[in-house]
Amino acid sequence: MHRFIAILFVLASGFGAGAQQVTGKDIRWMSLQEAEEAGKKAPRPVLIDLYTDWCGWCKVMDKRTYRNPKVVQYLNEHFYVVKLDAEAKTSYQWMGKTFSFNPSYKTNDIALYFTGGQLSYPTTVIIPSPGEAPQAIPGFMAPHELEPIVKYFGDKAYPGTPFPVYQKGFKRKW
Repeated sequence: MHRFIAILFVLASGFGAGAQQVTGKDIRWMSLQEAEEAGKKAPRPVLIDLYTDWCGWCKVMDKRTYRNPKVVQYLNEHFYVVKLDAEAKTSYQWMGKTFSFNPSYKTNDIALYFTGGQLSYPTTVIIPSPGEAPQAIPGFMAPHELEPIVKYFGDKAYPGTPFPVYQKGFKRKW
């Protein structure tokens, strides 16, 4: 009887783990440095989730958007994805530059750099390829709002097609 229960437990655990993999609940978050290094080996756009600990909409976006299986799958396949605390007191390295905490703004200078000084949380930052200017999109985005933006960069419509033209013909699937 004990052996039967043990086997049942092992099987149930295995199915639970498999089910978790199928649902694709987790984005493969990287550090900024890991994304930069990975991009040198296999170029892809970088998506940065710029957040703060006190930001309520950041938490909502984490739960609703970054847990959506379609979002998770697409981002994992087409982007290097970074979660970055805009108020971190640590130093960051990006493209040969060092960014530190700025007490005057109570934020890290990298947040100012990625947003062009227009701080708002959450902000989704997309860097199409190494050396290109960051594209900052402020505010909460539900999966259906994020979809055309990430697919514009992930499917390589950028820079050949202006975003308004791309958006007109875009068919949402999320």
